[in-house]
Amino acid sequence: MLRRLYHDQPASFAFTPANQAWAEAQITKYPEGRQASAIIPLLWRAQEQEGWLTRPAIEYVAGMLGMAYMRALEVASFYFMFQLQPVGSVAHIQICGTTTCMICGAEDLVAVCREKIADKPHALSADGKFSWEEVECLGSCANAPMAQIGKDYYEDLTAKRLGEIIDELAAGKVPVPGPQNGRYASEPLSGLTSLKDMDSGKTQYNASAQLAVDIGDTVKRIDGTEVPLTAPWQGKAGQDKVGQGKAAPKAAAPKAKAAPKAPTPDAAEKIAKPAAKPAATPAPAAGEGTKPKTMKAPRKAGADDLKLIKGVGPKLEALLHSMGFYHFDQIAQWSSEEVAWVDQNLEGFKGRVTRDDWVAQAAILAEGGETEFSNRAKKGKV
Repeated sequence: MLRRLYHDQPASFAFTPANQAWAEAQITKYPEGRQASAIIPLLWRAQEQEGWLTRPAIEYVAGMLGMAYMRALEVASFYFMFQLQPVGSVAHIQICGTTTCMICGAEDLVAVCREKIADKPHALSADGKFSWEEVECLGSCANAPMAQIGKDYYEDLTAKRLGEIIDELAAGKVPVPGPQNGRYASEPLSGLTSLKDMDSGKTQYNASAQLAVDIGDTVKRIDGTEVPLTAPWQGKAGQDKVGQGKAAPKAAAPKAKAAPKAPTPDAAEKIAKPAAKPAATPAPAAGEGTKPKTMKAPRKAGADDLKLIKGVGPKLEALLHSMGFYHFDQIAQWSSEEVAWVDQNLEGFKGRVTRDDWVAQAAILAEGGETEFSNRAKKGKV
């Protein structure tokens, strides 16, 4: 199936403060130099915030992770869980159309969606509240036919019941998810024939449906305030809930690493002016630091390609230019106090200087040498 970006895109995207803190914490899960591994959770969080995945959101996430935009778009367009066009403001309904559900009446459910929402999948209803699509197997074959609405499964559906669910959602109600024919879970319709003593002590609904009822709104998208932001991989069991009167927790800054080694030249291509390995990026000083010297414009020869520094994408390069930084030698001269200032003032990219060791990389590039990353970047391999 051909998946394209929607023709009408918003001008910009930014995470909410709560989601920004969450995203920055996720990045610290991964080893140094492997931040791109966070691409799927960050794209998913962006989609939860906006309802669908916009081009500015994809580019924003790519910038946070130091990825080429195209690489982020490849991920977004490959996985069908990412919606590349607007969805209903109340709910997006996914009808399972694979074998078991199809045999048990999925086509009737699709007919309901065509009648009550829109004739074609992915189109919005007239009031903008709903959208729908047919998807591949959602793994609830014992409760066919079924649909996923929001975060939950609505199983054992009939065309009549699906129509009622859509009406209830439109009226602001939240239908109880799970089996819709009286079954507790996936037991035989005639009732249990074994393990009958398991009935004692069970909750009103099965585990996932009970949790949805306890939350009270199964179609509400994640907004970053549901649970405390936790980062146990940083040695912290839990932290204060973001966005409720306390500052968002900051991701722990990684220790400064040794400067990257210039790649070994081969017979086909030799690297000019290899530079001696400089000291690592100075550890940022405590406090807000000291602003480095800036320039009003690049030198006559033009600005250096700051994207050759690992961790600097097009958006971050533009931000650095707006701050007055155009050349490798400017960055290579930053002291620990200056690193601290820049790290604190990179809106949306705080801590990136230290994390990606910019000073060490810039020192090599300023001398005409190359890092492993810059060599790959020039060959279009990043």
